[in-house]
Formats: sequence, C-alpha cells, structure tokens
Amino acid sequence: MSRLTPRGREIVLAARALVEESGPAALTMRALADHLGIKAPSLYKHFPDKAAVEAEVIALGLLETAEALEAAEERFARSASSAPFGSGPTGAAADEPGTLLAALARAYRADALAHPHVYLLATERPLPRHALPEGLEARAAMPLMRACDFDVDRARAVWAFAHGMVSLEIHGRFPDDADLAAAWRAGVRTLER
Repeated sequence: MSRLTPRGREIVLAARALVEESGPAALTMRALADHLGIKAPSLYKHFPDKAAVEAEVIALGLLETAEALEAAEERFARSASSAPFGSGPTGAAADEPGTLLAALARAYRADALAHPHVYLLATERPLPRHALPEGLEARAAMPLMRACDFDVDRARAVWAFAHGMVSLEIHGRFPDDADLAAAWRAGVRTLER
C-alpha cells in the first residue's frame, strides 16, 4: 500500500472493513463512500473504478498472507534449530505433523479464517495480477515453494488442498461433527514426502 496516497490508503482500509464486515458483495462505490462519509464521485479522484479498489484490498490480503507464512517459516526454523537432537521442531500439538509444510498449512488456515471475506474476494474469481504490486504473488508463494523444494507442481497441489479445505470451511460445507484438525493433519501427511 506504500504506492498509494494517504487518502488512497484510507479508502482501501475502509473498503477492506466493508468486505470484512459484510462480504465482497457489500463493496460498492456508494457503500464505500457512505462508510467514509463522503460522496461517491470523490472516490474516483483516487481510483478509476471498483475493480481498482478491490485489487488493492486483494493486495493487502495477499501481503498479510505472505507475512503470516513467512512468520510461520521463521518460527519453524527457530524451533527446529533449537530442538534437542532427535526431538524435532516444537510449536505443533503433539499429534500434529512437525514439518515446515504442516506449519505453513496451520498458518494459511489461521490467516484465511481470520479474514474469510477478504480471502474469498481474493480467491473466488480471477486474480487481478496486472493490478498487484510487482512480486507480491511470488512473495506469498515463496514459503510454500521452499517447503516443496521448488517443485512447482507439488506446491500447486499443496495449495489446492489448503485452498479447498479453507473454502469449504468458510462456506460451512463440513458437517458440524467433522474433525477438521484431523482432516488437515491427514491431508498434510498425504502431501509430504
């Protein structure tokens, strides 16, 4: 968001708040203007259209996902380097896989569930790559790429699993008695080599 003016950042944060509160469909230029206490035409001084505002909200969400995955990767590296020989990394529950892939899966899920509407805005339609800051998508993918030894196909398969699980969870598609933590553990174990 550093490429935006202060007023542009304020507009994007207000747009994100609208999305967080009521979902992606709630984001209209009129609703955004009302939220900011201004007239809708004033928004067009900063953004050419709603798609441009959405792209900035998506960019903010993608940046936060990148930061969450990088932090999980860093915590994993610290815990792995400080663990006694043979004990493996710490920070996971006793029955959770103690691998980098598992740590990233937990971070991805936590981040998506903390911001479900922004997650859905970013993932349920084509990604506006042309409107994102250069390198942001690659930055968000890099922790997973490293965990998958830069095997692009494997990384895509892992992401597809994580995205599918999160999307189904956000949409309430699992039965109430489903043990989602167990399903995540099983999925991660299946995808690990």
